[in-house]
Amino acid sequence: MRHLLALPFFVLIALPQPALAQIAAADSGDTGWSMLCSILLLAAALPGLMLRHAGQVNVRNALSVMAQGAAVAATISIGWGIAGYSLVYAPGGDWIGGGANLMLANLAALRDGLTIPESAFVLFQMGPALIAACLLVGAVAERTQIGWFLGFAPLWLLLVYVPLAHAIWAGGWLATAGVMDFAGALVVHVTAGFSALALALIAGPRRERTGAGHSPVLGLAGGALLWIGLSGLVGGWALGATDDAAAALLNHHFAACAGALTWGLLDRVFPGRGSATGFMSGALAGIAAISASAALVGTGGAMLIGIITALVCRLCTGLVARRVDDGAAIFVIHGLGGVTGALLLPLCVMPLLGGVGFDPSISLTSALTSQVIGVVVVALWAMVGSAIAALAVSVVIPMRASAQAEADGLDGAQHGEQSWDFR
Repeated sequence: MRHLLALPFFVLIALPQPALAQIAAADSGDTGWSMLCSILLLAAALPGLMLRHAGQVNVRNALSVMAQGAAVAATISIGWGIAGYSLVYAPGGDWIGGGANLMLANLAALRDGLTIPESAFVLFQMGPALIAACLLVGAVAERTQIGWFLGFAPLWLLLVYVPLAHAIWAGGWLATAGVMDFAGALVVHVTAGFSALALALIAGPRRERTGAGHSPVLGLAGGALLWIGLSGLVGGWALGATDDAAAALLNHHFAACAGALTWGLLDRVFPGRGSATGFMSGALAGIAAISASAALVGTGGAMLIGIITALVCRLCTGLVARRVDDGAAIFVIHGLGGVTGALLLPLCVMPLLGGVGFDPSISLTSALTSQVIGVVVVALWAMVGSAIAALAVSVVIPMRASAQAEADGLDGAQHGEQSWDFR
């Protein structure tokens, strides 16, 4: 009887067993770190950018601009899951990825060459796309319809963000040409900045400019959330809880601090007094710039990048504001900030400034040439692609709200004017 009771046990032993020891397992620490950085990026977009944009507009438009940000984030997230990730990172050609991961099918238990599951990689990579798209809301705030944004966002993702992210981050043609972008100075900030410039020019100026936003407190709080949240972009791009991640976080913070203090000092020198808004603008400009090289430069290089970028962006602010109605200064802070950081990368990664240096096969001249090519291509692609997407959607859904809706404030626009009533 006892032999019969033991029979199932021996049968189980005799059955073929999976070779668990031969299956590579994800590193739980690296996976947890990637997920944490993904959450930081979500916080940067929602509520960071929502609060920042709301504080920079008239009180009658604050709720509508926050709703536009939430709608864009939701639309881009769905687009990323359906096709965006696959077209960037699935095996394909030099210009675009393939369709193996459409609807996030066929995700690997472990992302090839990494220590994290591919699902965690998908989640993290969605963050930069959300940040870039949500930045656009601030550039054309107080005059665009939410329905238009719902049509524009997925088209912009496919025409602009996806090809550029594949070209640089997925080993596409720009990466082959030597273009370097550690964590999004080009892919996120320059793309968003020059897309914002195109949209602001197409939309035209607001019929009634409000000057400073109604709530600098909200703008400052949103900027602070961006400061913290965007640390997830540079820290997460190390793709593991490593020394590179810690170095990237330190340099992110040093560049932001240097940029903030420089912009504040310039505000004090030129208009005669500093401002909290200028202080935060300098920090965000430094963050946009250091994204190109956060894990590749030393402490001195990070601070230098923050100082130079804040100087460039602050001096360009007045010139741009007189010609382009970009109330949130997306083009100046993120577009020009990202350009400055991308161009400073070859200089600041030199060992003289504490950087990691270049491979012997790469010269400083060739690196600078590649970065210039990258900046020009990304800027032009972003502007042209954004213009095509904006005008195509405008054929079906008008981009601008009516004069009456702008005068009354988009928060109270009726259902026939806005897609939703925000009251």
